[in-house]
Amino acid sequence: MISYNPKDWLRFIFQFHKTDTVLQLLPLILGMGVFSWAIVYIEINYLQLSSTSYAKNITVMHSLLGFAISMLLVFRTNTAYDRWWEGRKLWGALVNNSRNLALKMNSLLAHDDEKNRSFFKKIIPLFAVELKNHLQNEKTRLALDAQPHPEITGFDTSKHIPNQVVAVLLNKIHLLKRDRVITEFELLYINNELQSFMDICGACERIKNTPIPYSYSAFIKKFIFLYIITLPLGFALTLGYFTIPATLFISYVLASLELIAEEIEDPFGNDDNDLPMERIATNISKNVHDILA
Repeated sequence: MISYNPKDWLRFIFQFHKTDTVLQLLPLILGMGVFSWAIVYIEINYLQLSSTSYAKNITVMHSLLGFAISMLLVFRTNTAYDRWWEGRKLWGALVNNSRNLALKMNSLLAHDDEKNRSFFKKIIPLFAVELKNHLQNEKTRLALDAQPHPEITGFDTSKHIPNQVVAVLLNKIHLLKRDRVITEFELLYINNELQSFMDICGACERIKNTPIPYSYSAFIKKFIFLYIITLPLGFALTLGYFTIPATLFISYVLASLELIAEEIEDPFGNDDNDLPMERIATNISKNVHDILA
């Protein structure tokens, strides 16, 4: 995740980062520039259409459809951001629950019980690390796919590492209860934190392997493509060669909104704008070690 000063306007305007949509859309923008020039040149020099031609009324269609496409893109970006923010809240809950479990185990275990303290210092942060690896695994994204994926070596959904980490943690807790290190009441005392680990894992998996419905995403892309590809047809008769910068700007804005939504709808990847799960996991490890020291 990129850290920045939201008040630094000059940096936003004049500095180009590798994640900037201008760089990613440069081939599309250049292609639209050439296409717009060709349309304007043909209409003015070969077809010799005048400003009174019915072709200039094509812009009326764009005016009517502009509101529809703006509403679709607003909903698209809001939905993508909701997924990103929900992912951040889930990892924030994981931080809190890991600390709470460590604090409770610190109060339940004797200070000279180095063996059990070392176990929990290792196993509690391990869940965050393994959850990060699990969410960044391509197999997790494809977990709900009905078709096989032979291109992925050893595709096996039967092994779920976060499950195994929590199973080890639960087994250890029950051993402590069996050995009367903790009581049944104390077991209930820490049960919410233990259960929350898999609740968080399941919620993250829901975001990871359930993308925006295909028909919706495909329709928006087709809509944007048809909208910008027909812009020069009407603008050429009213704007002339000024159609080229106008078309480029509109293409950049519409395509950028879709590109931004695509990037943030999966907050558990390795893109610059995705969640800093590795840093969060490191902070969890540091906090747990400090508590159980």
